[in-house]
Amino acid sequence: MSVKAFELVPAVERDLLMGEKARINIECIECCGKHLYLGTNDCFIHHFLLDEVTTSKGKLRYSAQKLLHKYLGLKKAVAELRAASALERLIVLCDGVLFLVNMVTLETVPSAAGGGAKIRGVTTFCINENPVNGDPFCVEMGVLSSKRRTVQIFMVYEDRVQLIKEVNTPEQPCAVCLDGYFLCLALTTQYMILNYNTGASQDLFPYNSEERRPIVKRIGREEFLLAAPGGLGMFANAEGASQRAPVNWSESVMGAAVCFPYVVALDESFITVHSMLDQQLKQTLSFRDGHILQDFEGKVLLASTKSVYVLVPLPLEKQIQDLLANHRVEEALVLTEGAQRNIPKDKFQILHKRILQQAGFIQFGILQFQEAKEYFRKGQLDVRELISLYPLLLPASSSFTRCHPPLHEFADLNHLAQGDQEKVQRCKQFLIGYLREVRSTEVANGCREDVDTALLKLYAEQDQDCLLDLLSSNNACLLADSVPWLERYHKYFALGLLYRSNGQEAAALQLWIRVVDGDLHDATKSDLYDYIVNFLRSCSCLDLVWKYADWALQKDAAVGVSIFTKRTCTKDQSPLNPDDVIKYLGKHSQALLLYLEHLVLEKKAQKEKFHTHLAVLYLEKVLSSLSASPPNEEQLSSAREKLQGMLRESNLYRVQYLLGKMENCEQLLLERAILHGKLEEHDKALHILVHQLRDFPSAEAFCMWAASGRDSSYQERLFHQLLGVYLAGPETAEGDGSGDLKMAAVDLLNRHGEVFDAVRVLQLLPEEWSLQLLRPFLARALRASMHASRVSQIALGLSRSENLQLLHDRITLIGHRKKPVFVSERKGCHLCHNTFSEPDVVCLPGAVPVHIHCVAQRVKDSATKKQLCNSSNHT
Repeated sequence: MSVKAFELVPAVERDLLMGEKARINIECIECCGKHLYLGTNDCFIHHFLLDEVTTSKGKLRYSAQKLLHKYLGLKKAVAELRAASALERLIVLCDGVLFLVNMVTLETVPSAAGGGAKIRGVTTFCINENPVNGDPFCVEMGVLSSKRRTVQIFMVYEDRVQLIKEVNTPEQPCAVCLDGYFLCLALTTQYMILNYNTGASQDLFPYNSEERRPIVKRIGREEFLLAAPGGLGMFANAEGASQRAPVNWSESVMGAAVCFPYVVALDESFITVHSMLDQQLKQTLSFRDGHILQDFEGKVLLASTKSVYVLVPLPLEKQIQDLLANHRVEEALVLTEGAQRNIPKDKFQILHKRILQQAGFIQFGILQFQEAKEYFRKGQLDVRELISLYPLLLPASSSFTRCHPPLHEFADLNHLAQGDQEKVQRCKQFLIGYLREVRSTEVANGCREDVDTALLKLYAEQDQDCLLDLLSSNNACLLADSVPWLERYHKYFALGLLYRSNGQEAAALQLWIRVVDGDLHDATKSDLYDYIVNFLRSCSCLDLVWKYADWALQKDAAVGVSIFTKRTCTKDQSPLNPDDVIKYLGKHSQALLLYLEHLVLEKKAQKEKFHTHLAVLYLEKVLSSLSASPPNEEQLSSAREKLQGMLRESNLYRVQYLLGKMENCEQLLLERAILHGKLEEHDKALHILVHQLRDFPSAEAFCMWAASGRDSSYQERLFHQLLGVYLAGPETAEGDGSGDLKMAAVDLLNRHGEVFDAVRVLQLLPEEWSLQLLRPFLARALRASMHASRVSQIALGLSRSENLQLLHDRITLIGHRKKPVFVSERKGCHLCHNTFSEPDVVCLPGAVPVHIHCVAQRVKDSATKKQLCNSSNHT
């Protein structure tokens, strides 16, 4: 694909060169800085001064001034010219003779004494632009002889040339190029690389020198360009390998030059320009009668037989912009990256980033979003350049202005889409994804507010759940721009989150409450009430808690009370005073009950007023259920169960106070019995259970409950008391209940025989009761008595055994001891570590003195442990 890379600009016009002499032809050219030298067919050298002139339109033109011309005194044309500027010499080849000419006067340099300044029989030569000799005042030169199959290496000085090396070649060479120690040669039938220092050679590829003129051109360090068969321009390095793909030029190419990143070739009718980066033909210029094409320090000169032209490269940025204007993104990037070595690093980085950004907008314009995103990322695009394409997305307070010159040709998204709403939606989806990726990266540094605000607007417009994620996390959305946008799309829950993230918690609560109450419609969050409760539960501002908790409790007391019951205390949250909460909940009976249950049953608060208050509420709930007509049995049973559990488990409530509230309520006899039990009024409790309720299982359960945590004698006394109630018979004779009480007594004895004192029981029982009726009781009582006796015998035996062992140890110790044991007030007991105040001591094995009472205590403890262990095993 074509691109305008060069302009052909005249440098030396025909009239300036030859005047009225029509037969003068240009045979060779050389350029050194502003100095241009021409060799003609009449054996003249012409010296011109070239000045670059920039026109008013910014174009480059050349003005040539002829300084001198000189006839060399030979009959043949000047074949080749090469400048050695360090020596102020021109190396001239004319009529097979190589000699030196002064660059200023154009006078031939005479031979030095004992040396020569001329070489004869030369067909062509080249200058080593990468010399191996470190002397700055000599030039290394490769020469081809017309009579020998050799390459000669000469050192050129101001007044002489000196042969330093001669290398044989397999065929007669006809073209040569020199770089360091490497010679690139065109032989009669092939190209080759030759190292003249080591003699190593590498054949490249064949060609026919009779059919076409060979081209050997040095294009860089140890790299050459060669004219290959098939109209190819081949690249080869010093090792004989090609690291670039060939360019495809014409079969009749007669000259080539390099102006990176382009290869310029000249044939009979055209100048062609190929890229070294992608090998594509970029430009073709019509040019007839051309026969010389050379590059000099980056300047490409072209000559016909009568005139000289300069191929002026267009500025790189203009070439790139032309490619981008034609949407040739890849070529523009290849050209940019290929020119990196010719541009200062800082300037290249700026240029490269801009080209990548422009490429991204080109891909964006054709909806190639993946490619666009990659270019934006590599080009470190200011994300606001992209946001600004979308109307109203940038905050009104943003100070952003688009890059100048602009990176794209779009006014805005509507201009790009041309009314196609599908395109608009696709572009918006792309922006959402791109902003989501870059908001936490360095790309968003300095413009986080613009990015987050744009994301909020897009999420709200597109009705995406990501809106809530954005506002629930750390964000920089601008309130002034976001509020009207969220209201426009009825995103009131999201707006509340935005208020909250900006520290306006009261505004957020007011808004959410209006949604729950139905004043505003937003279906975003179906459980918004629960969310508000959770918010108040964790809110650090107590004023807000007190202000809005009443609304939550009115909506649902069971849920609303969790504001107080599930509140966690952190560094940011002040703890709530339970007394304040109880006072606040006074008008919410259900919530108050739940809160007191939380304090008493969950938090285990040890305050009498909390326990009493909770018990009273339970009692009031029971009384309320009892007064209902008809009463709800299920609710009544549940309420009584809670009340009874509270009365049994708690030891902190005011018993007398509660008993007074139940005094006239005959339905709460069981609860009254529990309260009497709390007051140690077991006779009254058992009287209620046995005679008024006739609930014998509850009477037994009462005894078990009342004796829990007490010693066995207390339990025995309670059960004997219950047995006495049973045996005393009914209080009145209206209905004979003696039979029931008798059976209750028998059942009590048979179930809990081990608790009773059997002797005492037998004394109490009526004589008419049969042994068969009391068989289970007697069996259990007898077993318990035998067990106690055996345990005592075992304990006694163990004590005697231990006593004998101690006596044995003492006798043994005394029998083996030769030295006395000294006891003083300064020595301490090994067991209690207190000092001795009396001489009465006991010696442990090892002559360790201890107090007598310490040993006695230790023996007692050991015996008790053994007794308990044996008792457990026997049971």
